Amino acid sequence: MNFIVISIRKYFFTIIFILFTICLLLFSNNNLIAAQNGLALWATKVLPTLFPFFVATELLCQTNFTYILGKILNKFMKPVFNVPGESAVAIILGTISGYPVGAKVVCNLKSQKIISKIEAERLIAYTNNSGPLFILGTVGIALFGNKTLGITLLISHILASLLVGYCFRFWKKNKFDINYRETKFNSKLTPMKISDIGEILGNSIKKAISTILLIGGFIVIFSVILSILESSGILVICTELLSSFGIPKEISLSTIYGIIELTNGVNLTATLSSSYYTLSILLTSFLLGFGGISVLLQVYSIIAKEGISIKPYFYGKLLQGFFSVIFTFILI
Repeated sequence: MNFIVISIRKYFFTIIFILFTICLLLFSNNNLIAAQNGLALWATKVLPTLFPFFVATELLCQTNFTYILGKILNKFMKPVFNVPGESAVAIILGTISGYPVGAKVVCNLKSQKIISKIEAERLIAYTNNSGPLFILGTVGIALFGNKTLGITLLISHILASLLVGYCFRFWKKNKFDINYRETKFNSKLTPMKISDIGEILGNSIKKAISTILLIGGFIVIFSVILSILESSGILVICTELLSSFGIPKEISLSTIYGIIELTNGVNLTATLSSSYYTLSILLTSFLLGFGGISVLLQVYSIIAKEGISIKPYFYGKLLQGFFSVIFTFILI
């Protein structure tokens, strides 16, 4: 038995990827439709919304905007969130842009040595959020048909992220990154010349394209994974198992979908019957705060290059989900 357990651990991912490939062949018809839907979602919703923000964040990181913002907000950011004032750009852009812009900005700050690795881990826990366009437009108006509800969810989402930020001010508080030297030189860039605009814009677009294609790949793959889980009957088994504990099937199915992939989960949650209306709102609030495994892996693929741990992000998003539920319950 020990030998079998050790072998499974050793070849776990190999077994998973083999099963995934087999399932692609077995459920090819449904998977094709799921992939087309995922690609359409990326092309029509995600690409037009996020791509300009990615280009904008890359351009801002080439200017003195971060340095100027840091000088203005340092007296506020340091005592409240225990990060430099320049980090405010990650909070602002991560809040108004949506997943995973916050993670991208944090990585840019880390690569420019404006923040240390520990400070990046504190930031990553609460700066990567659902955007106002998604919460107000898609969730509030399109799915629930209630603009006021969308505003309620947005306020809860932002308050929860800031509360998580305050909690994570204590993350590795007594530790210091020995590979990081705090210096104002790294934060202040030389003024941009007109002759450099073309090159800077081109490089910013290239980096933005790389990131947006990565996100598109995740959306398509996770749409296929959900299709496989549904076609193979695994989702039915999971919902039946949860229903044995008294959890309604509709609630458990929406929760499973949302934990795996946010958009599909929120879409299902909004279609719950009127008897579960308050519960559907609270569940939606949690899912918006947590973000789902798909977003988590998107963030991990971005921050891994800078050596930033994924643990504070995971803990932070769980906390944000629970805090969002509390704030939403109070507001409604």
